[in-house]
Amino acid sequence: MKHTQPYEGSTDLGEDGPTGAGGSRLVGSDRVLAVLKELARYPGGVGLEELTRAIGSPKPTVHRALGALRRAGLADQDARGRYGLGDEFLRMAFAHHEARPEHLRVRPVLEALAHRFGETAHYTVLDGREVVHRAEVDPPAGAVRLTSTIGGRNPAHSTAAGKLLLAGRLTTLEEVEAWIGGSPLERRTPRTPCTAAGLHRELAATRARGHGVDDQETETGVNCLALPVFLTSPTTPSGAVSVSALAYRTSLATLVDALDEIRGLLGRLGEPHR
Repeated sequence: MKHTQPYEGSTDLGEDGPTGAGGSRLVGSDRVLAVLKELARYPGGVGLEELTRAIGSPKPTVHRALGALRRAGLADQDARGRYGLGDEFLRMAFAHHEARPEHLRVRPVLEALAHRFGETAHYTVLDGREVVHRAEVDPPAGAVRLTSTIGGRNPAHSTAAGKLLLAGRLTTLEEVEAWIGGSPLERRTPRTPCTAAGLHRELAATRARGHGVDDQETETGVNCLALPVFLTSPTTPSGAVSVSALAYRTSLATLVDALDEIRGLLGRLGEPHR
């Protein structure tokens, strides 16, 4: 994209006061980017006064940053004088998003998890009463591996990822009963929850803790821990990233103890946002 004018305020004139949680001074391109990021928090638009308060910089400074963003097509101003993200920003964002399939976006995380635990990592989505593996990374060569494959399916009610993704959709016993309908839940192992009441309890516990677990409920000798991933919506998980482990080698307790580390590897992909 060609700019006919440089960004105004792109040099440090020493006019900004402290801003942000760390109290750091916004200068140059950091100032413009801070305004751009703040605009993304207001899909309905935001006035200059409110934006100035949120940024914590003088009004003339924020106004100049908005001018730079508008000239680049990254911000717009409506008839009421409220500012929002511009069409050019949305065009670039959607074009980039469409060019990056989900499995490519999560693969670095799966690789890190497989390397860290020496177990198989999956990215899984919900499809009706089943979950589907969209991406998979096996542990390093030499380790015993699972037999799961990309495109493979399992019952949602017996898997960590499935229970995690169902937990946000089925919040009452009545909803669970309607989801089960007239088809009984498949019992994969003696530990599989196969009644509406049992699954309801499992989903309630999953919502409370924020992650899904499979304690040998899909396959005897295999346990799993799953966390949500937000790729296509800021508030609704698009799927789940999980670590599936041979129980004799990596216990479920070991995975739960490493929960913070797993969240750290997920980073922003695992965080809902406005």
